[in-house]
Amino acid sequence: MKVDLFDFDLPPERIALRPARPRDAARMLVVQGQDAPFEDRGVRDLPQLLEAGDVLVFNDTRVIPAQLEGRRAGGEAKVGATLHKRIDLRRWQAFLKNAKRVKLGDQLIFGGGVTAIAEDRHDDGSLTLMFEGDEPVEVLLHRAGTMPLPPYIASKRGVDRQDLEDYQTMFAAEEGAVAAPTASLHFTQELVDALDDAGIGRATLTLHVGAGTFLPVKADDTDDHRMHAEFGRISPATAAQLNAAREAGGRVIAVGTTSLRLLESAADADGIIHPFEGDTAIFITPGVRLRAVDGLMTNFHLPKSTLMMLVSALMGRERMMAAYAHAIASNYRFYSYGDSSLLLP
Repeated sequence: MKVDLFDFDLPPERIALRPARPRDAARMLVVQGQDAPFEDRGVRDLPQLLEAGDVLVFNDTRVIPAQLEGRRAGGEAKVGATLHKRIDLRRWQAFLKNAKRVKLGDQLIFGGGVTAIAEDRHDDGSLTLMFEGDEPVEVLLHRAGTMPLPPYIASKRGVDRQDLEDYQTMFAAEEGAVAAPTASLHFTQELVDALDDAGIGRATLTLHVGAGTFLPVKADDTDDHRMHAEFGRISPATAAQLNAAREAGGRVIAVGTTSLRLLESAADADGIIHPFEGDTAIFITPGVRLRAVDGLMTNFHLPKSTLMMLVSALMGRERMMAAYAHAIASNYRFYSYGDSSLLLP
């Protein structure tokens, strides 16, 4: 399938540079089936839009300050690193700015006395960095790193201390992501309480979102694109909860594409969700039958992105292109800090 089929024009002013305040004040476009009119609602309407017995599935990953700035030892060449995926206790796979100036074996010096050795180069252009010393890498990152905001935000206004709070969900518990599961950024305790009162269940899983989520699809055809692997975990208790909910007639609603991708990675041909622990590089495009989810709450995605392809697999490409045209015409705010949508096929 041609990647250009998922392209659209987005006015730059539609890109949100800060989240709505309070978080649950964001707008939400409701897209149901193929023929129902689009509904302009708000995130606070979610308890009325779902039904008792439905279960929302949140990603409880926690974003680490994975953006590092420094230089190559013995020279003045500046180097920027965005950690992508943990390899082991001291090694991370990372994308580097100015990577051509770095040779294997070079020492990279970042702020706060943090240093790393470039150990290996991967086919996708990323490098393995081995962090020196005895302190846990997470400690080093909190000392030297900054929040890895998406380029479409960071390039326009930079990163500040407010992002330490804004770019973290209320469910964040398991450190390891280098991008936030942004659909969950809309939730507040007040909204969660309202969902509980409405009989709508909650479940959590963990998918450590990698920096590959920001990379454009460079291939002309979806068949030629390869996803980056990310680590995920679904506990036996969560799998049992979700299977029981569907068995009782409830719907499983993924909050965010990260939750959806992991659920689909763990589901068998009959839609039964199994416990899962390991890497997934699942790529969901139109034509792929979704088995584990009955709906998706998600923000608005980039043109020609793998996430635009995913929502098109759920709702149909023409339906999603029409929904995005409506969102742009109706002044919805796009991307990580933007508004939300509720997709119910």
